[in-house]
Amino acid sequence: MLHKRHALLMLVAFLLLFSMAFAEESQDTEIETIEESVMLDDDNNVIEEETTTETVDQTARNDFIERIISLGHDLYVKANGKSQRAHYASDIYVCKNFTVYLFRQNRDDFRMAEYPDVQLVIPNNLPKAQCKPYSYGLAWEDIPASEGNPFYEAATFRYDTSLSQEENFQLACDFMRQAQRGDYFQMSAKYEYGTGAHSAIMLGYDAETDEIHWMDSNMRGGKKNGIRYGIVQYDEVKSVEWWANAFCKKIRGATLYRLRDDIIYAP
Repeated sequence: MLHKRHALLMLVAFLLLFSMAFAEESQDTEIETIEESVMLDDDNNVIEEETTTETVDQTARNDFIERIISLGHDLYVKANGKSQRAHYASDIYVCKNFTVYLFRQNRDDFRMAEYPDVQLVIPNNLPKAQCKPYSYGLAWEDIPASEGNPFYEAATFRYDTSLSQEENFQLACDFMRQAQRGDYFQMSAKYEYGTGAHSAIMLGYDAETDEIHWMDSNMRGGKKNGIRYGIVQYDEVKSVEWWANAFCKKIRGATLYRLRDDIIYAP
């Protein structure tokens, strides 16, 4: 009788062990199936579907920016330090003409995802009468994205007479620290190079040195036989305070325009 009870206990124990092993095997198999369905990159990192979509859009936007900057560099190299004519309305080396030219030469390969059938455009400067009570040159016309404008106001500075000069200057410096690579910059200034409107393209803000890198045309220049000539600049560097001093004055200011995040390649 004792032997039979012992044999029965052994059988029950064996069945329990077999059931547990089967459960573990089934669980392991299920986990392996889930892992096989996950997409991995070259470094074995999991690729999320949403992240992949954002990366594609961001790649087109970055490509657009880099093409603009690359063409600006090519024109800088071509000029070889020599002043270029920046006098007539058709001269591409006039400050705003220069930035517009770089944009238009590269825009045809790109669109906005929200308006894929609309060609990209860049707004003109806001007319003088519409700038009041401020001076001409600190802003662009307000063209809607539906009509092709791929830029939005990333940051603005307008001199505020209700604040002290010191408070305005701090705000102007904080404004410049928001500059990012590819931003289009527009200001009404009064500084060492002249008085009036100027356009530039930002190459980035260096937080360690508190400096701005940029490219432009005709910030520096002069006249010869009554004709204006301007110097093409690339990767110029000045402090945030230098920039703030240029436009932190009564009736003046500046704007940073940034490309939208939904830039895609043209269909």
